[in-house]
Formats: sequence, structure tokens, C-alpha cells
Amino acid sequence: MPIDQITDAIRRVLNEGSRAGLITVAQSARLAVGGKMLVKANRETVGDLGDTALNRIAVEQASAFLTAREDAKMLVVSEFAPELPELANTSLLFERIETEPHLVIAGAGHVGASLARLAALIGYRVTLIDDRAEFVTRELFSATSEANIELISASDWAGAIKEAIGNGHGVAVAIVTRGHKQDEECLRAASSASPDYIGMIGSKRRTNIVLDKLREEGFDETGLKRVRAPIGLDIGAVSPEEVALAILAEIVAERRGGLGGSLSSWRRAALP
Repeated sequence: MPIDQITDAIRRVLNEGSRAGLITVAQSARLAVGGKMLVKANRETVGDLGDTALNRIAVEQASAFLTAREDAKMLVVSEFAPELPELANTSLLFERIETEPHLVIAGAGHVGASLARLAALIGYRVTLIDDRAEFVTRELFSATSEANIELISASDWAGAIKEAIGNGHGVAVAIVTRGHKQDEECLRAASSASPDYIGMIGSKRRTNIVLDKLREEGFDETGLKRVRAPIGLDIGAVSPEEVALAILAEIVAERRGGLGGSLSSWRRAALP
């Protein structure tokens, strides 16, 4: 298949805000090196690795690869398809194809601003929204690393949030506004748009008040249970910058499939 067809398929995946796995023959004595097949999230394929049986099995492997949330992985066919001994030493490169992760932040106070700067620094596309125009001026975000932060002064929280979320694929929403009213409005809009992650700042009492209000309005309980409230990992954060770090750590863990625990816990558990 011409490479242009693979390129066009990749472009469509990115434009749709979806995801796919690109498989490339990296080394093989039997197949043409460089052969490619794109496996979309719905298992639709574009391209050909050069072997019908391998194509079929590779679709399953690509689906598992996308679930694992790695960016790239090299696999030898013998590791996942021992029933194909003639291709045992063939190496395949699996690559994740998806748009850059997008963080929508509702509230540009100290925590929201710190979160926007930190997320932009690690490569997130960031949209920072506030209903106070003076909190989202470019002068406040003038560093080189902050140049791509999208700043939105919104008279309508719901409309701005829904537009920023789009189809929700690859999108995380952090609600860090200044009060119950704004929290409710933002959570209502975010829940309706179904992003990959929603978190809301506040105490247990404050967040429960907002969630109970949405329950009374008939919002789906399953969706509300997905809301991370209070938002973030428990790292003992105090300053706005530390709170931002705790929030972003949870967002990254959710995206990458991390557990959010200590990497050294196994060692400490083994100590007498």
C-alpha cells in the first residue's frame, strides 16, 4: 500500500481526536522492512505487514498496546505469535498515534495558573479559562514555555468549557475555580462533554455539595463517580505550585495507567 494512504489515515485519526497504533516491520528475513499497518481504536486497519496471518494477530497486539498506554514498543513475533515460526525473528515497532494530551483548566487563580505553566512545561496542550479577563492576560504568561497556553476570557463558563473539550478524546479537565457556583457550572458542562478525566478542587464537603447537586439534576451516577474530587494525589501539598504538581501527577497517572503509589514501597515492605 502506498505510504500516502497510511499518512492520510494518520491525519484522519489526528483530526478526529482519536487514537491508533502504527505497526512497522523493523527487521525481518521474510517480510519487507518498512511495511506498515495502522490499527485504529475500533480495530479497522489500513496497510499490510506482508503476511495475512500476522496482520490478524498484530491487530490484537495493537489493541493491547493501546490499552497499555505506552508511546512505543518493539516486539519480536515469537513473543506474541509462536504459531508463526517462519516469522519468529521478525521485529515489529508499535507506535501510538494520537493528538497531544490536552488539559482544560477552569479557573486561573494561583492553582490554575501554576497548573497551566507546569502542564505546558511537560508538553501538554493547555487551555486556561476564567471569567475574569485580568486573570488570563498574555502578560501574565509571557515566558517562552507559556507561549502556547491558550487563554480564554469567558462570559459563559459552560460554552467555553464544552468548546475547549471538543469530542473529549485525550482531554483532561481540572476545575479549580473560586466558588460553588462556578464549580457547579463547570462540572455540569464537563460531565456533559465526557472528557477522559475530570477533577475538581475543594474539600470533601465542598465537592460533595456540588456532586449531590448534579445528582439531584439527574446526572448519570457512573459518570459522577469518575470525577476525581478532591482532585490530585495526596502528596501533602500546601503551596499553589505543590497543589498543581499533585493535580498534574494524578492526570499523568490516569493517562499512563499509573497507580500513583511510591515506586519504592516494595523495598520498604521487605524491610524487617
